[in-house]
Amino acid sequence: MVQNTCPVQSILQTLSERIASGALTDPKVRRICESIRMLVEEISLGEAGDGHMAAIDELMAEFEHRSPNDISVKTREYVKQILTDHREIFVSHIESRNCPSHDCGVIAPSPCQMACPAGIDVPTYLALIAEGKDAEAISVIREDNPLPWVCGLVCTRPCEMMCVRGRIDTPISIKFLKAFAAERALSDRQYKNPTPAPPNGKKVCVVGAGPGGLSCAYYLALMGYRVKVIEALPFAGGMLMVGIPRYRLPREVIDREVAMIEDLGVTFSFNTLFGKDVTYQDMQENGTDAFFLAIGAHKAWDLGIKGETDFPKVIDAITFLKNVAIGDRHAPGKHVVVIGGGNVAIDAARTSLRLGAEKVSIAYRRSREQMPADIEEVEQAEEEGIEFAFLTIPTEIKGENSTITGLACIKAELIAKKGTNRLAPVPILGKEFTIRADAVISSIGQYVDDTGMTAFDAINWTRRGTIEVNHASMETSMPGVFAAGDAVSGPATVIEAIGGGKRAADAIHRHLNGIPQLRMPKIPVRRHKRPMIEMTASEKMRLTRPNMPMLNVDRRRTTFQQVELGYEEEEVRKEARRCLRCDVCRRCGKCVEVCRDKMGIDALHLGYLDFDHPVKTDFRMTAENCITCGACAANCENNAMVIEEKDGKRMLKLCGTILNQQDIQTCESCGAKLPSAQYMAFISDKTADVTKKSDQRLLCNECLRKLSAKNHVPTRPVNPK
Repeated sequence: MVQNTCPVQSILQTLSERIASGALTDPKVRRICESIRMLVEEISLGEAGDGHMAAIDELMAEFEHRSPNDISVKTREYVKQILTDHREIFVSHIESRNCPSHDCGVIAPSPCQMACPAGIDVPTYLALIAEGKDAEAISVIREDNPLPWVCGLVCTRPCEMMCVRGRIDTPISIKFLKAFAAERALSDRQYKNPTPAPPNGKKVCVVGAGPGGLSCAYYLALMGYRVKVIEALPFAGGMLMVGIPRYRLPREVIDREVAMIEDLGVTFSFNTLFGKDVTYQDMQENGTDAFFLAIGAHKAWDLGIKGETDFPKVIDAITFLKNVAIGDRHAPGKHVVVIGGGNVAIDAARTSLRLGAEKVSIAYRRSREQMPADIEEVEQAEEEGIEFAFLTIPTEIKGENSTITGLACIKAELIAKKGTNRLAPVPILGKEFTIRADAVISSIGQYVDDTGMTAFDAINWTRRGTIEVNHASMETSMPGVFAAGDAVSGPATVIEAIGGGKRAADAIHRHLNGIPQLRMPKIPVRRHKRPMIEMTASEKMRLTRPNMPMLNVDRRRTTFQQVELGYEEEEVRKEARRCLRCDVCRRCGKCVEVCRDKMGIDALHLGYLDFDHPVKTDFRMTAENCITCGACAANCENNAMVIEEKDGKRMLKLCGTILNQQDIQTCESCGAKLPSAQYMAFISDKTADVTKKSDQRLLCNECLRKLSAKNHVPTRPVNPK
């Protein structure tokens, strides 16, 4: 049996092979299999409707009574097993017209959408931004992410890492375009909530008001649930508020998007520690039907070096950033050393500088290339004067009389260790040194604080100290209790927590309504399919990613003003137009193959289509050799490559980009449209050895036949040149 990643393709290929081989000899069995194969093919092409699965079920019921031989029985049982085990995938193909495995190439999601943990329909909202429809773009984003402005400022941009435009020059600035659209929609009073479903009378308690908890609360509220959020901090946002400095994420951004969630009827209890100020029993007695745990990872790992517990100025980064967020504006010291290499370490260092530290250094045990922090954050820190000590392993915090005097370190080298591809730092004997310091901030990782979780005694915890869940449904081992975010993954990203919260909301809805849970996470959904934006090949190639304007360095070093100032509107519209529309073009390369290998023209210089070995791409070069024959368009499954006629021109377009345009010629006798002069010259050259040239007139085939019959001479159009 054929077994692909996608079960839709598995059934399609198996039935196709059985039918083609003649193995299904019984006429009725063959008819049933042909009908099922046709319906499954329509599902794989995104052409199926609501009745397709019911029709397949009826055919399978008929198949049960028609199994005259062994091969028929095996075929029936195979198809039956696939449909039973993976029914939700077939339904998802029908509802979303997306295939996550890319086996059904016509309906595969774009790489940027697949890379997004929340599954946001990136090509659609970029197209809307390019059209100037910011509020509509935000509506599309909020179908999968309730915090677009927040993510537009602090997302780690996995979508940009997979952006196909990056194979040509640079990725689309997806993150900042999202922030622009959110701010503009809010400014225009067009940032609006969807209409929620009527109240269903059921209650859900969300523990933790971080991005995961906010996301879950938002989607549950839209489904008609009464949601109460319990938060130990005096405000919503969790690590958004206390872990990310205001120069990256202004507090008003969080407050505005939280207010949108409150407008849906979600209630918050702040300064409330679950398990102490309110208990599991209290919530149950209040009629709570389900619980969602989004408690985050707010505890810091110890350094495990000598002197760590001897000095009050040894602080973990999470506590330091939290204290600053709630109002402590004192510099940790004059000479601050931050230990770690992630974004939290960078945030702690840049915050120390803004609080008045004279010198701030970051000690990291690996190389710059292995540093997990965002490259832009590292570069901005260097611009502000923060120093980096790479391949540096701390060994002891030195000092006297409760005062730190320095951080003892040893230089390291990267050595390949057996069983792993990642080089590991190993101390170099005799390479000890000391970094001057009067304050040390540790930032080597966080873990989940399970304080107040004793009532959830049936939950299983992993060896990493995280909550064990079914990652398709975010269910814990305790019925009615779900979890997501850092509590499940360990310290991760804002967008991962949002995606987990969204999945949990769907799973809670299923649980409370007796709907079976999914066996695998839902695939990203293409929310819309926007029309292509027409532009010339020259314009498409000339557009470049704009540079982000920054607050001047002096102001950055002394205030918590937002560092990245954002793009101007004209830059935003142009940047969105750089999108290659990978929701339509699947980069299969058939157009290039047909043009180069079948037609022998080689006009398409689309080097980015080769994922593993991309070479130069230049849309402008197509016009040099293209004859607008349309062979590439005829072989394009998704109508990404098309031939269009407008204003007397025959144009070849790739997702709206005009690769070539040539004058439309007409028959001198009847006025019928003819191929371009270049195409006619191509045919003339190909047939020069077998066909006599006619006169210089431009005639269609019908008029040529009439002329030939009249003159008794074979003729054809010639090269007008």
